[in-house]
Amino acid sequence: MKTISSIVENYIKSKPFLQSALAQGIINLTSLSRNIKPEIEEQLGKDVRNGAIVMALKRLSSELEFRATHRILKVLKNIGEITVRSSLIDYTFLVSDTILNKQARLLQEINDNKDVFYTSSRGVNETNIVVSDSMNEVVENIFKDERLTQKIDKLSSISVKLPEENVIIPGIYYFIFQRLAWEGIILHEVISTTNEFTIIVGEDQIDVAFKVIKDLKAL
Repeated sequence: MKTISSIVENYIKSKPFLQSALAQGIINLTSLSRNIKPEIEEQLGKDVRNGAIVMALKRLSSELEFRATHRILKVLKNIGEITVRSSLIDYTFLVSDTILNKQARLLQEINDNKDVFYTSSRGVNETNIVVSDSMNEVVENIFKDERLTQKIDKLSSISVKLPEENVIIPGIYYFIFQRLAWEGIILHEVISTTNEFTIIVGEDQIDVAFKVIKDLKAL
């Protein structure tokens, strides 16, 4: 059975930015209730008082605030080392029968230079390699017979060490990436391991991105 509370909750959940703002208590609930009233009435099939919608929003905002404050923020306050690297290039190649052997050759080259940044990820159809721009000629030579679909330079990375409990708390990455989106940060790549993630952004956005992630510890 549909209720005002359930319809309001589903509506808010479908609006990620609105959900976060509601959890932080920065939205005028009366104004919001007026805006969403027509949709609530349409789904419920009858007239609804603004006061009833406001009460549903108040209950929901309290729940959202509890979840964010007592679970996600606890993890974010314990963010560990934040490492920034610059002068990177992002290559995207189509997956082939030979590309793994090419990556093995590249790793051998990189092992001789400990200062080189390297990370990669593989999807169903594509393989991404992000590496220091000092390795540009090496990469182009090794992968010259592979199909390159995209190459982006002038990139930087931010690697973040997360507490071990990040794997049992839902919403950690959503919370982080939402704040990066608010600042207009374009994520070229996201690479993660169990307790660490790395984002690749343009060099012109690295300062803002770093501040966003650093400020998470003070929330």
